[in-house]
Amino acid sequence: MLLDSIMTRQVVTVSMDDTLSEVRRVMGVYHIHHLVVVELGRVVGVVSDRDLLSHISPFVGTTTERRVDSESLSRKVHQIMTRKLIVGTPAMTVDEAAALLLAHPISCLPVVDTNGICLGIVTWRDLLRAAYEPESAKKADPPRPKIA
Repeated sequence: MLLDSIMTRQVVTVSMDDTLSEVRRVMGVYHIHHLVVVELGRVVGVVSDRDLLSHISPFVGTTTERRVDSESLSRKVHQIMTRKLIVGTPAMTVDEAAALLLAHPISCLPVVDTNGICLGIVTWRDLLRAAYEPESAKKADPPRPKIA
């Protein structure tokens, strides 16, 4: 089975100059864990929910929040994103993608064409779904408009 058949095609993206506040908002609105960072249409990075949580103050939104805590939300995506990307291609097999996720400390693969344009994203959940969910139970991608 090829990645092209299981990837999520409606990818939510952000730009390098978006703030962590925007990343937090977008992840909450779409209930997602990964955002692909694009510049001039090409994939340049990924931001995960773990990246976000490790770079914002744990006191944001609490009664003990200080100005320095809320200022952590003003940081830019380019300051925290993963730049050394491991990507998939539409012709890659599900087994090859699974091997990449297991070999590296990552939880998603942006799927790109030969020009670095994002075609989709595959997460470990997509791989589990492909391996264990009956064909009749698989659902189409929910619509997710591009943000950036």
